[in-house]
Formats: sequence, C-alpha cells, structure tokens
Amino acid sequence: MSTATQPNIDAFRTETRAWLEEHCPESMRTPVKGFDDYFWGGRQPKFKDEDQKLWFENMKSKGWTVPRWPKEYGGGGLSKAEYKVLKEEMESLGCRTPLFSFGIHMLGPALLNFGTEEQKKEHLTQIANGEIWWCQGYSEPGAGSDLAGLQTSAEDKGDHYLVNGQKVWTSYADYADKIFCLVRTDKNAPKHTGISFLLIDMKAEGVTTRPIKLLSGSSPFCETFFDNVKVPKENLVGTENEGWTIAKYLLTHERSMIGNVAKMDKTLDKYAVDAIGKVNGKLADPVNRVETAKWLIDEAAFNLTLERALDEAKAGSPPGAKSSFFKYYGTELNKRRYELMMSTGGFDNLIWGENAEEGKTPREFCRTKANSIEGGTSEVQLNIIAKHILGLPKS
Repeated sequence: MSTATQPNIDAFRTETRAWLEEHCPESMRTPVKGFDDYFWGGRQPKFKDEDQKLWFENMKSKGWTVPRWPKEYGGGGLSKAEYKVLKEEMESLGCRTPLFSFGIHMLGPALLNFGTEEQKKEHLTQIANGEIWWCQGYSEPGAGSDLAGLQTSAEDKGDHYLVNGQKVWTSYADYADKIFCLVRTDKNAPKHTGISFLLIDMKAEGVTTRPIKLLSGSSPFCETFFDNVKVPKENLVGTENEGWTIAKYLLTHERSMIGNVAKMDKTLDKYAVDAIGKVNGKLADPVNRVETAKWLIDEAAFNLTLERALDEAKAGSPPGAKSSFFKYYGTELNKRRYELMMSTGGFDNLIWGENAEEGKTPREFCRTKANSIEGGTSEVQLNIIAKHILGLPKS
C-alpha cells in the first residue's frame, strides 16, 4: 500500500471531504438506530430507502466499503494515513457505515491471511460488493466458552465433506447466505488439533435455522442445524485439521469488534442533559454528573488504547491476547453505559414495548447482558488476560 507525505495527505483530506459532502445523502448522516438500521448486503439485498442504496453504491465505486483491502479484491487500497483521514472525515460529517458485515470484520481478515488466491478473489470481492451475507458457526450447545470441545463433524467423502451437527447463537443465520464454520474433521485427535474451517452455503440441502427469542424481545440469534450437508473440498480454508489457528485469529477480530463501544443516537452526556436538565450550566443531579464524567473519561481512554493497538497490529504486531482485554473492557463499558441510562431516565425507562420508541432503552439494556457471553464469556476473557498478559500462574 502507498505511503503518503503530509502535503499529499492534506490534499487527500480536501478531496475526501469534498467527495463525501457531494455523495453522502443527508439522511445517511444521521446516527444508526441499531443493527437492523444497517445495510447488510446479501444475495437479495434490502435497502431501507433510495438514499441508503445510493450511499452504498457510491462508496462501493470507490472501494470504500473496505477501504484498506487491496484493490484487486474490491477494496480501496488506502494507506494507513489515508484510511485514518477517511474515518475522520466520515465522523466529522456523521456519515454512516455504508455496509455492515461479519464478512468485513471477521471472515475477511482471516481469508486475507489464510485463504488461497482463488478464495480471496471469489469471497473477498463478494464481501466488498455486499453480495453475500455471512454468519458465523462457532458455538455449540455443548461447546461455548470451551469452543475446542465442538462436535459438529465433517466426514471426508473424497471430493466433498459431509457435515452433521448443530451450532447455536448464530447471529442472523436466518438471513445469511453463507456461514464460516468450525467443524471436527478428526475425532481421534486432541480436541484443538482435529478442527477445520469450512465455508458453507446456507441454502445447501440439509441446512436449517431456528430463531432464539431473547429477553429484549428480539431474535438476532439462531440455532443452526446440519443434516448430511455436502460441502465441496475447495471450501476448506487453510489446512485440514489445523482450523484452530484460523479460529483463534478470527476470534481476535470478533472480540475487538464486540468490545469496541458502539455509536449511539446520543452521547451519554447529551442523554443525561435531556433527561435531567442543567442547573448553573451543570447536570442537575450531582451523583449522575460524577458517574457520567467517569464513564466519558473511561471511554476516551479505551478508544485511545484501542487505536494504539490497531496501529501496532497494522505494523505487524499480532493482537493476540490483547483482544480479550478489549472485549472484556468494552463489554463492561457498554453495560455501565446502559445502567447509567436506565438510572438517568428513571420511570420513563420502565416503559416496554416491542415497537415503541419509548421502550428502546430498556430493551437495549437487556441486550447488553449478552455482551458478557458472546465471543467468549467475561470469565474466560479474564482467565486469558491473567495467563497471557499478566503472566499469572495457573491455580
């Protein structure tokens, strides 16, 4: 990727700002209200409106759905400095992400690192163009935090694998076109060494899904079943029985994504001002004022640390166990935010309704509890941090 001098970066910033101002519709400069408000892509893409479609098509034409991926795979080929400028200018204008995708945030990095050239050209380009909606097949009813205990099997049948088993907590599996999946290809090997990484079409015969309704009232998670599903051998990523290496690499990206505090309609301080009001230019409730200030300081420190780690990763330093730190701290930060919001809103936040805007905060408060489980429980993350970062002895 290209390096850029400061004058070139300044020119890139000017050009980027002008392009964004011209090509990003006003309605795409408003905060996203939730995961359902993103454009996810897919074989049968569904746009909220023409503005969302126009914004996606404009960004795709620049390769800016995946700005740092190589151009030959549908990316923008931007340098680190250029990508930072693009992010800053998008945030300045309030531009939405044009495409949200597990393919972008999880599978893509794994394919860039472990995929064959044929797999990269096929799948990365489809991800960049929003042509396929991917979901993740990791957790099983008996293998969640102990992921290596998975039992979904893939039997070698010559030119294909025959997959049987079940996955659980498969986010948006009922909408997805394909799934990247961990399967057991050697039942006699130690549990970490008999696992492979397969790409499976969700429309293949024998694949079924069933939504799981959550406390919040929504159903983003599913159970996914595989009953004698034929998977071509070319859909194996990496080497057979060595999928655990890919699994760990992908988990670092997933955990960082989950831990990265999501953008909201309002900042926490703005939410508090609207709910409580001000006295002499300060939040009327002194206790809430202190707790809100603490949270905002912690958020700023977390975001700076995350940015530093991303810079280190792009310079060649693998994230490793640091992803567990980000996942754990980001999870706790998000839970604290919604606990503060529930307290700040008082009785107004006791209203509940599947479609009522007034019930949005308590539903999202309930949803944050899943952050402590998905992508690896908080207890598991703390164990990893203790062992691999702090170097503490095993008990």
